[in-house]
Amino acid sequence: MITNNACESFDHLLRQGIKSCLTDQDSDSCDIHIQHDLTGSHEPHLAVLTISSYLFRLMVLIHFSADDATRQHLAKLSKTSLQDMNQQVFMDAICERTNMFCGSLSRDLSRDFPHIGMSTPNIIDRQCAAHLHLLNPGHKRHFKVNVNATAQFHVTLCVNSYDKLDFVVDKTAAEVGGGELEMF
Repeated sequence: MITNNACESFDHLLRQGIKSCLTDQDSDSCDIHIQHDLTGSHEPHLAVLTISSYLFRLMVLIHFSADDATRQHLAKLSKTSLQDMNQQVFMDAICERTNMFCGSLSRDLSRDFPHIGMSTPNIIDRQCAAHLHLLNPGHKRHFKVNVNATAQFHVTLCVNSYDKLDFVVDKTAAEVGGGELEMF
């Protein structure tokens, strides 16, 4: 069972991760809206990441397409030119951003759950999202993300719990940067 507090906390951390890893916080506007389903989502690819602890498994699916607006946005985030953003560079850029997103979520969740493991991103076809119900998630939420009113993503959050899951994140805490690797 996942409490309302936990659902709100997961949603909050997901929004923070989107803003810190899928946008340039200094120059991008980012609108995130909850959607009841994926109606209106036509992105052909999903970047999938998984974070697990002893109490839950969390999956995030970032729905994306290689349209001009998304390519231009990722070129800016990657500090590369749009002309250099071929298919491989584009996929590397989306995987890097997804990896940062996974690292950010993992770091934020580790404050409440000390034993966290995370996956590397995988790219799958959008048709796989039709089978999410088979995971029987205790919490599932869809978000529509518009960056600068041009680039668009859909993000799906699925959480399965293995026991009662209840926690509250500090929503007033200052945001830390993305999920970059820390060197010691």
